[in-house]
Amino acid sequence: MTAELVRGQNHTLPQTRLEIRVSAGTPVVAGVTLADENGTVHGAEWVAHPGAPRLPGLEVPRQAAAGHRLAADLDAVPAEVHRITVLLALPTGIGGPVRFGAVAAPFVAVTGLDGDEIATFTLTGLDTESAVAALELYRRQGAWKVRAIGQGYAGGLAAMLADQGLNGAAELAHSIQEAVTRATARTVAPPPPRTPDGDRVGHGPRPAPAPDVPPVPAAPPTTPGAEPLTQPAPPPGTAATGGPVDYTHPRRQTSAPPPPPPTALPAAPGSPAQPVAGDATGWSMEERLYNQIWGMFEDLARTTAAYRSAVEFAESRMEQELDRTLSDPRNRIGGAGDRAREQARAKRDELTSRAKEALDRDIAQLTAEAAVVEPALPTAYAGWDNPVWHAYRVPMEIPMALRIGDLHLPEATGLRIPLLVRLPLERGIWVDSGRTASGAAALADTAQLRRLAMESAVAHAARLLAVYPADEFSVHVIDPAGAAAGPLAPLVRSGALVEPPAAGPGGVTSVLARLTRRVDLVQMAIRAGAADSLPPDVDTGQHLLIVNDFPHGFDDRAVTQLRYLADEGPSVGVHLLMVADREDAAAYGPVLDPLWRSLLRLTPVADDHLADPWVGHAWTYEPLRVPPGSRVLDDVLAQVAAARSTWRR
Repeated sequence: MTAELVRGQNHTLPQTRLEIRVSAGTPVVAGVTLADENGTVHGAEWVAHPGAPRLPGLEVPRQAAAGHRLAADLDAVPAEVHRITVLLALPTGIGGPVRFGAVAAPFVAVTGLDGDEIATFTLTGLDTESAVAALELYRRQGAWKVRAIGQGYAGGLAAMLADQGLNGAAELAHSIQEAVTRATARTVAPPPPRTPDGDRVGHGPRPAPAPDVPPVPAAPPTTPGAEPLTQPAPPPGTAATGGPVDYTHPRRQTSAPPPPPPTALPAAPGSPAQPVAGDATGWSMEERLYNQIWGMFEDLARTTAAYRSAVEFAESRMEQELDRTLSDPRNRIGGAGDRAREQARAKRDELTSRAKEALDRDIAQLTAEAAVVEPALPTAYAGWDNPVWHAYRVPMEIPMALRIGDLHLPEATGLRIPLLVRLPLERGIWVDSGRTASGAAALADTAQLRRLAMESAVAHAARLLAVYPADEFSVHVIDPAGAAAGPLAPLVRSGALVEPPAAGPGGVTSVLARLTRRVDLVQMAIRAGAADSLPPDVDTGQHLLIVNDFPHGFDDRAVTQLRYLADEGPSVGVHLLMVADREDAAAYGPVLDPLWRSLLRLTPVADDHLADPWVGHAWTYEPLRVPPGSRVLDDVLAQVAAARSTWRR
């Protein structure tokens, strides 16, 4: 029976391996502090937080999210630890509310590995506080108990940590918030919220941790402000003639979609379900495939997390058993010590083997699913080598999403998960032309890396042009030194650009001034509810600005305008696609950090820099390549240019 705690009440924990689940009305930071019998935290190494998520017996999420799972194995907690405090805080570097009183009361539950709730606590009565000590797990007469605390701090994380006796509390609080901001900047945007019954069917249960494995902490997906899909809205280009300007997705619904119709016979009892393309929920095949791909993405993230957790737990358990056995001097001589080592290693190998079997089984199922999903993908979701591009025609409506690359993990290098981003774009893109710690470092030729980065940016722009209806998407290019003439050739010779690439200080100033004016005017029109009063020269369609070799050719005013477009542009249909080396921009100091954090970083070569929104694995990103010798890019852009020309007549 679940104990519903009130502030100050405690409850005995019947087991020592637990999950602590957090649900909040907004993304929050979750962590734990360890303290001695007096409640004192002795140093930063006694705090688990997104920047340092693991302590013996404990693991916390690496990102801010509206839902969290924290893992606890209390038997593995050091003996000098008598109190474990679960803390929640509002992130400071990613926007959002600044006090808990402005959002729904957070809910915390302590559960067993089977998900059954042991104790719950709703943190009511919070107002100006931006950090709160939610629960406390503590030792009492050889057993563990949980106590509901709910102590809030208007001074935030720094005040909370200082209250627990931690020296350097302000510095640690700052580093925690910085870690959260960095994680948010590199995280793939999560999909829309799922329906109550989940958005996939026919797959059986989700991958689960192997027996004797601690639970895997994960941040459930959350998209603040996201809504279900609706029917098509009027094209943005018609706004200036009297309709409202609407840059939300044109097919968002206000209710859950129906489940897909049965498409295959059920699998035999005990055997895995046969994979079927489009077996997720959705109003259309496109939406079902979108949800299915995100389900595969989450499945692979969680099953890999379970495997890694199992391996780490097996190693930790072996070390603990050896420490206990060899702490007795009598076991250090003779054959007792050797037998203890053999038994501990055998148990480690058994646990690891069982976890590997579960991982291989899940990967095999996902690989079979990918084999049937890939050929069924529509143009917007397909790679350049998919035959669907040979039948390409300019669409009549905007798709849900666009594929911008593939992702894979080292445990399953042969299984590629399409990386889909929602349309219209919610954030800009930065194609990193600098060296990185993995794939790009192998390229000794800096000029080659810059060329690959610009070619990748052109391919992204071409895909965006290809999936929008005629005259609803425009591309502008700033190339201050004219260094990207080669990679830009497909866009230029097809006539898909609004105007030739802007070069020199005058060109940079002109393009930025025009787009900044457009953002200002459309924002004012939307706020005033007067979209029909926009000047006739304001194009209310979607715009993409490609900036090559930033910050070369940019003065302080131009940099300020670029930051303004990155912050304010996406909400009114202006998006950035930056091609730059982060190190080249270091001379500007931290002034550009908010700009880089607002963009989704991609690389022109394979690189493991993106994180999923559930577990936070580092995924290897691979850009989409046009097959050697293929004319698919030129053919697609030619059709786009022809359709635009016909539309304007």
